[in-house]
Amino acid sequence: MNLNKLREDRTLAHVVPMIFFMVVGGVLSLAMGLMFQKHALDPWWKSDPEQWIYPVQTLATLAVLGFWWRQYELKWSTGKVLFGALMGVVGIGLWILPTQCYEWLALEEEPTGLLKWLGVMPRREGFDPGIFESPSAWWAATVFRFLRAVVVVALVEELLWRGFLMRYVLKPDGNYWKIPFGTFSWKSFVIVGILVMLIHQPVDYAGALVWGSLMYIVAVKTKSLMACVVMHGVGNFLMGWYALAFEKYGLW
Repeated sequence: MNLNKLREDRTLAHVVPMIFFMVVGGVLSLAMGLMFQKHALDPWWKSDPEQWIYPVQTLATLAVLGFWWRQYELKWSTGKVLFGALMGVVGIGLWILPTQCYEWLALEEEPTGLLKWLGVMPRREGFDPGIFESPSAWWAATVFRFLRAVVVVALVEELLWRGFLMRYVLKPDGNYWKIPFGTFSWKSFVIVGILVMLIHQPVDYAGALVWGSLMYIVAVKTKSLMACVVMHGVGNFLMGWYALAFEKYGLW
């Protein structure tokens, strides 16, 4: 296989990182589930495998992104980036609002029906670096978790959803790369929005739908992939901070 030719394939550059990211995480999680049964006295790498799976997944995906880095339209524009960052704050605020309402309403049981669908849930179970007693281990786990969410996830998702799919659905049988980034279409808005929603947990469907809609606005208004990546990174950073500060580990 000609690596130079592979490196110049713009479609693979935008699609493969997201697929690779999901496959690596899925395969490692599945392998751990098949090989081991969880017990109360298990060491951390068996009881909480995501603590080592996430760093491996992060580093491997960064290598893939680096391989195709020249294919990405990540141009800096201060105004557009600031707008993306602001929308990241707004978007993630709306995403975490339902679980915060769970606390404000002083609910003691998990709701069902509409409230559950909207995300009015405690969200306590999830990635918790607090399983480590060592401060250095806590920091290592936390830094890798933020690197995964703020950098890797922001890049692979925006490259796929906004960089590739927004164009592809408009001209699947032709040269979709000739379509300018951020071209508006109700077709791409609906298709991309629904797919973004469906890759999340059902409890996050409402938040993801609102988030995806705001991200679409940023893409169309700024015509900047960098603004979308920054919005995603800022949002994920704030969600991670909120999850740690308020023990809402199920959010991330």
